[in-house]
Amino acid sequence: MGRALVLNTTDSPLAVVPARRAVVLVLKDKAEVVLTNGLVFRSERIELEAPSIVRLHRFVRVPYRARAPLTRRAVFARDAWICQYCGAPAENLDHVIPRSRGGEHVWENVVAACRRCNAKKENRLLSEVGLRLARRPFPPRDGFRLMLGRLEPGWDSYLA
Repeated sequence: MGRALVLNTTDSPLAVVPARRAVVLVLKDKAEVVLTNGLVFRSERIELEAPSIVRLHRFVRVPYRARAPLTRRAVFARDAWICQYCGAPAENLDHVIPRSRGGEHVWENVVAACRRCNAKKENRLLSEVGLRLARRPFPPRDGFRLMLGRLEPGWDSYLA
């Protein structure tokens, strides 16, 4: 089906929505098409190219967020979908300091891990198991980019 990047009136990115939702925004005259992706939506009376980027007609105020929300997808994206202990493809999240031992569920304590390393570590500390982190976990600077997943062609100039 496709996705569309929604821009504020100032050309700053707001969200990524399904192409179908972007078409509804255009048909309700709430947004204008900036770039299309080649797909076509057809109805009895209208034929409309699916938008890849739309710009809203009215400004939307976005509240400031000091940190990116900690989600499973965002942790995997930050760690490039690889285990931070052995470098294999990651399937699980792991708390460096286990929650059962007072570790918090924060960016600095959560890493992506493969199933084998996660099972080996269980609820123990790294020093007790003999594992080492490839890099220290950190809070990402750009939470919006983590939310995007893969980028569509033509979005790069609006995400800079």
